[in-house]
Amino acid sequence: MESEGTEVARKRMKSAIDVKEGEVGDGIVDRVEEEIETNIAGSEEMEIRITGILEKIENFTQLVSELLESGKTIFRDLSSEFEERMIMIHKAQIEKWQEEIKELRLLDVANEEVNAVLHNARCLLQGVRFHS
Repeated sequence: MESEGTEVARKRMKSAIDVKEGEVGDGIVDRVEEEIETNIAGSEEMEIRITGILEKIENFTQLVSELLESGKTIFRDLSSEFEERMIMIHKAQIEKWQEEIKELRLLDVANEEVNAVLHNARCLLQGVRFHS
């Protein structure tokens, strides 16, 4: 593709030179041909440099793509780990509170039993006072 563009440029320059050749002497034609060859060489050098830049762009794009994919993987792994840890923390807290509820219920039952014993003792003491 690059050579096709170069060939087209050469043909255009060649036809321009053919026109000038009829008008001007051979010395000028030789100088024009040298300038054209220098321009074509310069164009080839530019094409090489442009190709190098395009390769850099492609390599950089590939690197960015790989980094994005690895970043996504890392975030997925971190997200899963975070979720698992949050669930563990939640379960531990719920178990702690359920244990507190269980202890409060046992304490309430014990308090009710003590309250019943005290009530019975009060009734007995009132009966003893009343009878004395």
